[in-house]
Amino acid sequence: MRGQIDPTLGWVVDFAEIGKAMQPLLERLDHHYLNEVEGLENPTSENLAVWIWERLAPTLPGLFEVKVGETCTGSCAYRG
Repeated sequence: MRGQIDPTLGWVVDFAEIGKAMQPLLERLDHHYLNEVEGLENPTSENLAVWIWERLAPTLPGLFEVKVGETCTGSCAYRG
């Protein structure tokens, strides 16, 4: 997320808001064969980051980056 830090709360966006926006996407992805998810027929980390971005950006003003990690040292970041 990117934006002004609320001087009272000390954050840009409450993590609960991010979690609420992300929950429907997690339900579509978690424990599912990603190749069968519409729009993820080729579920590379790069494509997954774009897929998530396209669905989160309309509901999360200030979204700056989506990062998908494959391992603890390998990840992909997408900035729409």
